[in-house]
Amino acid sequence: MFTGASQFAFIGVVGAGGSAWAGAATAALLGTRNALYGVRLSSLLDLRSWRLPVTAQFVIDETTAMTIAREKPADSRLAYWATAIALFSLWNLGTLIGALATHALPDPRVLGLDAAPPAAFLALLAPRLRAREPLAVALAAALIALVALPFVPTGVPLLLVAVIVVLYGAWPR
Repeated sequence: MFTGASQFAFIGVVGAGGSAWAGAATAALLGTRNALYGVRLSSLLDLRSWRLPVTAQFVIDETTAMTIAREKPADSRLAYWATAIALFSLWNLGTLIGALATHALPDPRVLGLDAAPPAAFLALLAPRLRAREPLAVALAAALIALVALPFVPTGVPLLLVAVIVVLYGAWPR
């Protein structure tokens, strides 16, 4: 799976003592947002035939953010593919280096590397939190997760928040 948030979520839930099922459910739930990104990107990238399944493999937070930030369709396509190729190459290179370097650096927290993925995710999310409603939803979700944390198994607070946010989004206004 080429979607870092889902990979980190699975490892985080299982590493914290949660079940593989809770980890897989959390990862799958996070991964489903990529399908929603795909709906938005399909009109910007104007894809047909064999290109559609190939392009779908690279629909992630970063490629979506770079694509929708452009005004011209040609610029959107260039941003999508440049980001996709760079991230896929560097992600896999980093994975290889990480796998080979596990004996040299057994605990990445010593260098603060465990903070990089959440920081990157927040950097992608921050521009969307400028309006009141998205900010209120994000703060409410964080509060609900924090309140639920001591009472439910690892991974369940995220699932709970996801269900609540989906229900909020489906609620007619």
